[in-house]
Amino acid sequence: IGGGAATGGIVLPIPQPPALPPLPSDDELIFADERLAVVFPVIQKFKNIIISDPFNITVTWVGSDICSYRGFYCESPPDNKSATALASIDFNGFQLTAPTLVGFLDSLPDLALFHANSNNFAGAISPAIGNLKYLYELDLSNNKFTGAFPAAAVLGMTGLFFLDLRFNFFSGSVPPQLFFNTKFALGLDALFLNNNNFLTRFPDAAAGGGGGGGHIAFLTLANNKFFGPIPRSVSRSLSNISEILLINNMLSGCLPHELGLLTDAVVFDGGGNRLTGLLPVSLGCLRKLEVMNFAGNLLYGSVPEVLCGIGSLANLSLSDNYFTRVGPVCLGLIKSGVLDLRKNCVPGLPLQRSWAECGAFFARPRYCVAHAPPASWRGQLPCSIPHSALGLSELAPSPT
Repeated sequence: IGGGAATGGIVLPIPQPPALPPLPSDDELIFADERLAVVFPVIQKFKNIIISDPFNITVTWVGSDICSYRGFYCESPPDNKSATALASIDFNGFQLTAPTLVGFLDSLPDLALFHANSNNFAGAISPAIGNLKYLYELDLSNNKFTGAFPAAAVLGMTGLFFLDLRFNFFSGSVPPQLFFNTKFALGLDALFLNNNNFLTRFPDAAAGGGGGGGHIAFLTLANNKFFGPIPRSVSRSLSNISEILLINNMLSGCLPHELGLLTDAVVFDGGGNRLTGLLPVSLGCLRKLEVMNFAGNLLYGSVPEVLCGIGSLANLSLSDNYFTRVGPVCLGLIKSGVLDLRKNCVPGLPLQRSWAECGAFFARPRYCVAHAPPASWRGQLPCSIPHSALGLSELAPSPT
């Protein structure tokens, strides 16, 4: 033994490791619950159409333990606490690329949450997702979806309370049923549609868009093409609003005094539109207000002292308008940096528009008679204003 063939030794064979058993086929996999067996082929089919997976997410999508797949989470479904089902998916930031979610998202019957921010999913949204009876959060933001608003899908989801379609390529109109208490959306709490190509009129409950009071607390319509005035029915359609972002649309017309009835508002951003007329004195009723932006519009007249007197106000941006008067309370906010009134027409303030520019604007008659305060207010604000706000309770008259 030893020495090799040259010395006449004996060469023993090197033992080979035992062969690994073959991987079980899909038919031989054993699942923890039948509900997981149902979604397994759905997941595998979707995996096969994924074009790009830069973080190797899908390499974990093998075998029967679906609950261990990266991005997949299991819970007991509401109808059977002893069962195990695929309850939520979180693909946020995975940068997966697939031409469609049809046949995947709409085929996961126990899904309650689907988060897919920052991927490269495209195509249309299947109307069949309206049949997902547990789905209450849907985030498809920052993808490449196209076409019309997925009304047939979304309006079928009676339990949906969070819908995020930001940063896509949706276009066309938005169903007014989203904004009102209808059979569809009694519970929709957050609606984010910004940075798409929606071209539609701002919803008006008085025009038949909906019935009862609003339900949305967080609404973002920024960077689209919403047009028309903010209607007087806003006090119904957005009665529960806390934050609303309307910046960079094509809204026009005069601001309704009913904005002062949105008493839960903390943030109101209407900058970068074509809104005109006076700032309603009723805005002083928004006692929770922290941020208000109407910069880059066509507003004029006085800045209401009662608005500047809101104690919680941290940022009031009214630059790039045509305001002509400001009182002592508002002057104090300018000095403290809370109020931005640059590029207006206020005599004596620095960084204002030129006299020629202001004169050209006011050379044309300006009317907002249609947005006079409701007769039921009888010349008073729809709230009680603290003495700290100078006690200014008279409504400013509409310009004639």
